Amino acid sequence: MNPLVQAEQAVLGAVFLEPGQLDRLSSWLRPHHFHRPVHAATYAAMLKLRAHGHPATETRAGEPVPLTWVTDAVAEASTHTRGLTASYAHSLVSACPRPEHAVVYGRMVLEGAIHRSVAQHATRLHQAARADAIRGGAEETIHHAEVLSEVLADLARRWGTEPRAESPPASVTPPSAAYPQPVEEHLLADEELLLGGLSARPQQLRAVVGWLRPDDFADAAHQQIYQSLGALHHRGEPIDQMTVLWETQRRGALADRTLDVERVRRICDPSAFAGAAEHLGEQVVQASLVRTAAASARQVRALADDESLAPGRLINYALHALGPLDEVRRRWRIATDAEPGLSRTASHPPAPPSAARIDAARSRSRSHRPVAAQPAVSTTAPRPSAQDRPHRRSLA
Repeated sequence: MNPLVQAEQAVLGAVFLEPGQLDRLSSWLRPHHFHRPVHAATYAAMLKLRAHGHPATETRAGEPVPLTWVTDAVAEASTHTRGLTASYAHSLVSACPRPEHAVVYGRMVLEGAIHRSVAQHATRLHQAARADAIRGGAEETIHHAEVLSEVLADLARRWGTEPRAESPPASVTPPSAAYPQPVEEHLLADEELLLGGLSARPQQLRAVVGWLRPDDFADAAHQQIYQSLGALHHRGEPIDQMTVLWETQRRGALADRTLDVERVRRICDPSAFAGAAEHLGEQVVQASLVRTAAASARQVRALADDESLAPGRLINYALHALGPLDEVRRRWRIATDAEPGLSRTASHPPAPPSAARIDAARSRSRSHRPVAAQPAVSTTAPRPSAQDRPHRRSLA
């Protein structure tokens, strides 16, 4: 028999033997924490009889318990479930090793309920993300993500711990929780259109760099091209097919075969662009949100299925798994103006780069060769002032 079922039987048997144990359980152990419906109905009946002042609940430890306590509890529970008999109630009594350990048995029941609840809500989030991926939305995904976060916070309070995100050790999360997800062809096409638009009209980068990140792109090659665009934009250098190609080479994307020359030139071909960069950027972030939600949900479900995890660690590990989703959701709200007061552009909108900033950035991009010493002439690039230093939230 499952240890959790035995714990449920033990706590009910303890209350049958010593009804006063309800005083130590009723404030935090609820009927829905029991896995078996017959056990949930029995515990709910006990709480109801206690609330109505059943004489058995006034007995102290060591005093005889009225026989009506068992019969009345069975009769009340039978109105909500089938299959409960007086003989089964007596089997619950026999399953209790020590009635005075009722609180410990109750915590076992609550621990099982926490694992079960986290698993259920993670599954719902994953289903919502899959559905949103098909219909091209994000509303259901966001709703279930918020519900899961609230459930984790509530479970932490019930367990008596402070909820805080904690990174699990590598041995805890199964590798299967992070397998790659298939990506729709139209999403990859949107990513290519977006990159082509940003290459053709680099000024549009200012509108998206505040909330669009390389990881939002599903394709690794697209991530590399967007990083190259961001690096060129950050340094104030010209952006076109040739400069993007050169930057991707410098970053090793051609050497490791993530990209090839023809693909870079095709994606960055300005004549192939036929869309608005901001709108396409919103679609890319939305798809990233849904993918991230599905991945986080799978990881949380894998954690919940690990029965060796104590509830406090499970909750904290699950909150950590939801961290990437929270970050993408925040940027998606900025991109869609879903929250008033948020700016669609970066926190500090990039101004036209100064000559000193461009010179310093280009000097870092070039390979430096030793030159003959000339005491009268300095070969060091001028150090940019504080207001001219590159913005730290760059894509480079």
